[in-house]
Formats: sequence, C-alpha cells, structure tokens
Amino acid sequence: MNAEDFRKYGRKMVDYIADYLENIREREVVHKVTPGYLKKRLPDEAPENPEDFEEVFKDIEKFIMPGVTHWHSPYFHGYFAAGNTYPSILGDMLSDAIGCIGFSWAASPACTELEVITTDWLGKMLALPEEFLHCGPGNGGGVIQSTASETTFLCLLAARNKIVDKIKKENPDIREKDILPRLVGYCTDQGNSSVHRSALLGAVKMHKLESDENLSLRGDTLKEAIERDKNDGLIPFFLCASLGTTGTCAFDNLEEIGPICKASFYGEAEHIWMHIDAAYAGSAFVCPEYRHYMKGIQYAETFSVNPHKWMLINFDLSVMWIKNSSYLVDAFNVDPIYLRHTNEGKVPDYRHWQIPLGRRFRSLKLWFMLRSYGVSGVQKYIRKHCQLAKEFEKLILDDGRFEITSKTVMGLVCFRLKKGNKLTELLLSEILEDGRIYMIPALCRDVYFLRLAVVAERTTSEDIRFSFEVIKTCADKVLRSSGDFKEDEPVFVDIDLSRKKPTQPSKIKTHK
Repeated sequence: MNAEDFRKYGRKMVDYIADYLENIREREVVHKVTPGYLKKRLPDEAPENPEDFEEVFKDIEKFIMPGVTHWHSPYFHGYFAAGNTYPSILGDMLSDAIGCIGFSWAASPACTELEVITTDWLGKMLALPEEFLHCGPGNGGGVIQSTASETTFLCLLAARNKIVDKIKKENPDIREKDILPRLVGYCTDQGNSSVHRSALLGAVKMHKLESDENLSLRGDTLKEAIERDKNDGLIPFFLCASLGTTGTCAFDNLEEIGPICKASFYGEAEHIWMHIDAAYAGSAFVCPEYRHYMKGIQYAETFSVNPHKWMLINFDLSVMWIKNSSYLVDAFNVDPIYLRHTNEGKVPDYRHWQIPLGRRFRSLKLWFMLRSYGVSGVQKYIRKHCQLAKEFEKLILDDGRFEITSKTVMGLVCFRLKKGNKLTELLLSEILEDGRIYMIPALCRDVYFLRLAVVAERTTSEDIRFSFEVIKTCADKVLRSSGDFKEDEPVFVDIDLSRKKPTQPSKIKTHK
C-alpha cells in the first residue's frame, strides 16, 4: 500500500467508522456466533501473495462484524468501559502514525511533556490535592497506565517494596522470603476482583473486609482487622479503597479509613499505603456536586481513574496519580546505559512509573478530547448520563413489579423483580434471548439483581425508554410463565413510544 492507496482507504475507513457509530442502533447489540465461528470461515494459512485491500475491506462486514458485541450501542448496558469519541479516535490515529516508544523523555520529548501537562489538567478538573500534581509541591504527579487493574498491581508492588526495604534496614539479618508471607493487604468485600489478583501476583495475603449496610468500608472494621492481624504476627501494609464499585457503585468511607492508614504502626514516618480505585466513578468528580464522595482523599498515597470508562476516551487510557513518585522509581529502577540521557532528573522518565518498558503516545487522545470538549463539555456529558439513570430508575419504580437494590448515585441502576432471585435470573435470560439490549447480573449478600449502566455517548431518553420497554415485555413473559402474572390483574400501561429511538423497534429483530 503506497501513500495514495493509504489516502484512499484511510478516507474510506473514516467514513466506515463514522457510519458505524452514527448508525450503531441498527445493529444487534450482541453477537450470535459460537466459538470457532471465524476459524471455519477463514483459511488455515496466511495468503501466499498480496491481496487487494478492497477485498480486505469487504471482509470486515462479512467476517468481523458478526462476531462483535457493540459496546458503544445505546442498548449496551452491561459493563462500564465504553468511552469513545471522534477526537479520541483521531488522537490514537496520530499516535499510531508517530509510533514512538516513549520510555524516556529523550525518546520523544513531546510524548513525556504532553503527558505531564494533560495529567495535571485532568487532576485539576477532578480537584485532586496539589500534592498529586506535577506542578504541585513535592515529588508527585500523574502517569497514564493501560488499566486500573495494572495500576493496582503496580501500587501494591511499590508498597510491598517500601515496607520490605524498611524491615530489612532495621533487621539486616532477615531475608525477604521470610517477610513476604507476613504481609497483608485489605480491600472491601465490594472491591474489584483485580485487587485479589494483584495480591496473588504480588505473593501477599489480601483480606476482604465486610462493608456496612451501604456497602461502604468503615473505619472500625479496618481498625479491628489491623489489630487482629498484628496480633497474629502479620504486617499490614496496603489498602485498596473503592470509590464506585463495579457491582453497585458503592463508596468506601475515606474520612474514616484514611486516618487509620496514616496511624503510626511501624514508626513515625511509616503507614499503610492507601490506594484509591475510582476507575468508573472518578470521572464524575469533574462535577462539583459529586466531590463529597472524595472526602478523605488527602490520606491516599495513590489515586486512579479510567477516562476510557466514562470520560469520552477510547480504550486504553487509565490515569494514576502518586504523591511521591520516588516510591515507584526506587521499586522499579533498572537503568542500563542505552536508556540514559543528559536530561535525566529534569523531567519524568515514565519507564520508572510503570510495569512495561515501552509506552504509546496516549496523551494525544486525552489532549484532543479535552480541547474539543472542554471542562464544561465533559461535565455536561457526565450529568446527562446521571440524569438518564434517574429516568430509568423512575420507570422501574413506577412499574410496581421491580425494586431498587442499591442507591442510584451516578450512571448505574441496580434492580430486580420483587418476586426474588430466581425470577430475576429468568428475567435476565429472557432479556438476553430477546437480544435487543444487553445487561449483566450481580450478586450481593445473596441478592441477585440486574445492572443497567448508561455508558454510550449517544444514549438518549428515547433509548432509555426503549430499553425499559424491552425489560417490561420480558418481565411480562417471565411472570406469566411462572404463574405469578394473572390475566385478571391490571395491565401495566405501556410507555409512550411516540418519540421512540431513530431506528424503529420493528427493524430490530427479536430472537426467540
């Protein structure tokens, strides 16, 4: 492919992408293929000779799209990650074209310096304490990682290295292999599974602590666990607090657990490393009305948010801020001569702030998006999703057959049929069989419920009403078949769909 071919097919691909996103409602949100579908349709070996790209282009719809779940559909209500905008896509295009591997400032100064600037921009938008910023006092700053899972693992390793070094300095004869089995970290019982995975990879214990009636980790619970583990000869060293859990969007009480982490356990300068995982809900802190959930953030050592979840950025772009970057540099500094440069120490060399050595120019898409939308545009987007979630919650409550299982505070609504777990499970099966929308379940304290997340940029009130209509229709079928819906009971009034979504319901197939 030469430059002229690239211009031709580049324009064609941009048109294809724009058409795909603007008409995504016309596609069935979930694939209908079975494992191995693509192997049956593609050759066993790569082509011996070059093929015309026109033929390659034709095969996108023929082979690829049938196996795609359309995460950016307004009818995708499953997981959180669904960030995407045209400026962000353009940023990735330019990043791919430049193709630098930004392991150091010298490798491409713009790659490092734009990341410093944009993470500071974003940190200020979220009202983070200035200690977390590159422009603030001390040695803090932000860095772009791939995912919040990687960030949690990175922070756990840095915290582990910090406490191990201290113990070894105080006890020169002790060996690291004798320290590691005694280390213990904590998280809420509502925390993401990646926290426990990080502990497994880091070869340390992770204790899951019970949350309160609001699914929040409280100070007394943490304090009791620390005292119990210390009496058992363990060494508490790490806590992953959650702001906006995956299952229910619950928030740990930072004002209570923060001071406990800062309490002196091993000496005046030592404390438990508190990392805050705000992967989803952290984006909402651009809106002042949601910042009360951040109270106590000053006690944290690190904080992370995924703009690729709820801030108009396509995957992958997760941002972590740290108060003292030397904890990362000291833990992961391997500095061969071929990576050194004359300006070391004047700017961050981000290879020391992450697990991989190489890194893409991801700050471009953050820069493009922030300039294209502005702070006000991002706030408007977040508020719109929160309002749509409230609209859906009202529809659910007005129906009368459903109940809300946890407080709706942002863009997630958790609900179930009042009849209980089994019928709610059957309801989800009916929804997935119907195929017009996509949802996932969750289980909390033996309560099985459904999660409706508002995630797609293009979601409207009409889309929300359509999704509710699908849920209501499926609930009718489940309750009739279970014998709990009697013909002489009042018929629930249909939602007015006179302002229905652009694609008429009749054009969306129902799979039976």
